[in-house]
Amino acid sequence: MLQPDVNNQKINSQSEDTTQIYPDHMAGTYSYQPASPPPARRGLRTGAILLLTLVIALVFGVGLFAGWQFGQRSATPTINGSTGSGLQSGPGVQVTVPALTGNNIESVREAVIAKVKPAVVQVNVTTPRGDALGSGVIIDKRGYIVTNDHVVSGAQTIQVVLSDGAKLSAQLSGTDPADDLAVLKINPPANMAVAALGDSSKLQVGQDVLAIGNPLGITQTVTNGIISALGRPVDEPGGTRIPDAIQTDAPINPGNSGGALVDMQGNLIGIPTLTAIDPEFNTPASGVGFAIPSNRVKLIVPQIINSGQVTHTGRAALGVSVTTVDPVLAAQDNLSINHGVLIADLVSGGAAVRAGLQVGDVIVQIDNSPVDNTSTLTDILANKNPGDNISVKVYRGNQQLTVNVTLGELQAGS
Repeated sequence: MLQPDVNNQKINSQSEDTTQIYPDHMAGTYSYQPASPPPARRGLRTGAILLLTLVIALVFGVGLFAGWQFGQRSATPTINGSTGSGLQSGPGVQVTVPALTGNNIESVREAVIAKVKPAVVQVNVTTPRGDALGSGVIIDKRGYIVTNDHVVSGAQTIQVVLSDGAKLSAQLSGTDPADDLAVLKINPPANMAVAALGDSSKLQVGQDVLAIGNPLGITQTVTNGIISALGRPVDEPGGTRIPDAIQTDAPINPGNSGGALVDMQGNLIGIPTLTAIDPEFNTPASGVGFAIPSNRVKLIVPQIINSGQVTHTGRAALGVSVTTVDPVLAAQDNLSINHGVLIADLVSGGAAVRAGLQVGDVIVQIDNSPVDNTSTLTDILANKNPGDNISVKVYRGNQQLTVNVTLGELQAGS
């Protein structure tokens, strides 16, 4: 399987001998780890159910990105940039999707498939590690295709196979590893199908969805299911964190990544990206798949089309580097509290600096939400917007303070 190549670059450090600080892309916070960490305090539990729960909650889909590696060969790089602005919808496939009633689900499903399927492509790449494939969706009549960054990571050549079997060379317009998104460009053929983007903010748990892609290289495969949950924080292999993933039980397998998750009106509402692993058997967890919301695609893709990169993340940033406080760290640093997150560094000119937060403060609560570790802080901030005002409760030595902070925006690449 094609594995991601996410560049988690080291940033800053309090001491080059003892501390390394790494970015947490999604929330404008950073976590650091001592070079000689304290002894592990969390061992593996023997119960399979508990182990499954821990892994499902914390380490979704390790090793099950939907790229599919199947060979070895060298190739000449053909990756270039491209320009453009905004998204331009196309005529699409002229299919009328009937309104869903209690007894016409099959007719609706067939119409949705006929409408969306022609806009879903297979993405073939060659990499130094061999050949791989995934899926993509045509979302702009100028020939722009959205897929996952991990599908094209390290690509030397990229080929797109249309629904009619036509094979076209593709160029990489740009990538956004922090959101696991990438944009490809092809020379659009006449009457090319273009998928319509839906509004993922209006999704409801329980509504029917379809996943369309190329699982295991079996082209143009459709699976169905429901939306199982919304706003799931998901950690991908390589360190990328999707803070607001759509969870679905529509089967997603290697090769589905970058494809289409659509509603029953034929709107693209998500980009399938990975599935969870059952740690007891080291196999895909049945019915636990995840997709990037379409509203994130709406924000990111036009920027990549316009400039080849992301310039506006839309993510809230507190502007701190933090580490989880536990009894060991509390004793080691003589802290007055044994939980929360310790501010280890501050981003110059960031939201925390402007509000008066200091290195050594321990954050224990934001608004009405307790902060127990770096993950909870990340997830809380992922649901905030730049410019939001939040109340941050901290311990500064033995003193408890409440500080009002106006959040900034996470810089692209952070």
